[in-house]
Amino acid sequence: MELKSLEGCRLKIGKYPPFTYNAYGGGGKATLIPNQKNNLLNISFSSETFSIPSLTSKTTRFLSLPLPPGLKIKMSMNLLEGTVDTNSGEVLLKFESKFQFSIGAMYRFPALMVKTLLKTGKVKGKIHEGEGLVLQSNGTTKLVGIATIPKTGHQILDAFLALPNEAMAELKCEIK
Repeated sequence: MELKSLEGCRLKIGKYPPFTYNAYGGGGKATLIPNQKNNLLNISFSSETFSIPSLTSKTTRFLSLPLPPGLKIKMSMNLLEGTVDTNSGEVLLKFESKFQFSIGAMYRFPALMVKTLLKTGKVKGKIHEGEGLVLQSNGTTKLVGIATIPKTGHQILDAFLALPNEAMAELKCEIK
């Protein structure tokens, strides 16, 4: 089984407008873990082989404009595992990742730690809410998740993002 990320993704943090994100080309192959239920597939992705495209001026828009050149948010996935229900199309994945914001090669901020459940159902936090899309017959789906992003210890970044703060991700992808 393989997950491929697609364009049309969105990221939100706090009260800021959403980032639109073309994640096309990311993904990886899952390891299937045996399960007692025939319709429920347990899957796990390797953090060493799973790729997530960075948010850059080529992949990301904010307020309909590309990110300024030199700004980059690199994501490194630590954990992505969960279940796919082949009967209902419901997907539930535990996701843990670091988001590393940098300005050119000169400055890197401390990583934002993101832990959430990405799912095809409804999600509702204090600020954000969304709804995913169950796995379609062609393999496409939309996974949504809400996370509380903790403080990084960097006063400027923490103040700018009002950390701790709520974030939401919408990931359009294909699972086959």
